[in-house]
Amino acid sequence: MGAVTVSLGDLPLRDELRGMKPYGAPQAPLPVALNVNENTHRVPDDVAEDILDGIAVALREVNRYPDREFTALREAFADYLGHGLTSDNIWAANGSNEVLQHVFQAFGGPGRVGFSYAPTYSMYSLLARGTGTGWVDGERAADFTLTAESAVEQVRAVSPDIVLLCSPNNPTGTPLGLDVVEAVYDATDAIVIVDEAYAEFAPHDAPSALTLLEGRPRLAVSRTMSKAFAFAGARVGYLAADPAFIDALRLVRLPYHLSALTQAAALAALQHSEEMLRMVDDIVLQRDRISATLEALGYQPSESWSNFVLFGGVDDPASTWQQLYDRGVLIRDIGLPGSLRVSAGTEEETTAFLDALASIGETA
Repeated sequence: MGAVTVSLGDLPLRDELRGMKPYGAPQAPLPVALNVNENTHRVPDDVAEDILDGIAVALREVNRYPDREFTALREAFADYLGHGLTSDNIWAANGSNEVLQHVFQAFGGPGRVGFSYAPTYSMYSLLARGTGTGWVDGERAADFTLTAESAVEQVRAVSPDIVLLCSPNNPTGTPLGLDVVEAVYDATDAIVIVDEAYAEFAPHDAPSALTLLEGRPRLAVSRTMSKAFAFAGARVGYLAADPAFIDALRLVRLPYHLSALTQAAALAALQHSEEMLRMVDDIVLQRDRISATLEALGYQPSESWSNFVLFGGVDDPASTWQQLYDRGVLIRDIGLPGSLRVSAGTEEETTAFLDALASIGETA
């Protein structure tokens, strides 16, 4: 019997998924990969050893289902976050993307609308469409900032069911004032999610939206271990909210969605949080070095409270990206006119990027 070849268009795909492209970024075996906002520092050896020990213990009982409520991990996240939170305030999943997917499954769906202020994290709209939720993009000022007045005006015009506020914003690195969060929450009956995936890279005295949770049952703050904890490959994200909000997420999670091995690895890493977070100071140093050097080279770096820098003033982003690629450096063309984005890596990786960019000789 001969094989029959079909295309995606031949399958009975949901109408709202037709023409969409899956999320992704170039993966290439280049010496310097600074394109997906990873923490490029390796997990310290002593931490890695403890993680391996924890996994080894969990492996002995891997024939049994894991703790469905991942109780110990929720307690550890609550201790790490502070602010009077308890395990009842915590949810976790396989990366913050799955956490946000649970939010869309619980509070979105057909006939409901998600909303954020573009440019922002591109997965938000994909998660919305993947759950049958409508999506509307708002806008930011030319410098990517967002005022409370503008945010409220836009959210009232849309009346969404879910609002996502990325703070600091991806892909721009822009900080977001808590006054914006408060104003948006008060102006709508929507679920409001503050995505603080890069919160640890903000100034130490910058307040977190965690301080706003009390008395706001529709507010949640999402975090991840991928960035500050150098845990991108482990896929662990988490969220803090009112206990009733957490109960809503239980309704849509898959059974035993966090494996015993994932729970063990995350617990071990959290026990070394101070050591892991020392890497953040090194990354911030390189981020600020990148911004200063880009400006000296004639580019226009945006203010960043994250582990990456978006820079404008690029005459031909595609050509510049390719020339860096040819020099063994991978960064990200996110589609913003005249702009490229680079992650802050180790000192050696940062030097390689800056030297390669300087050798191109392109300025605004």
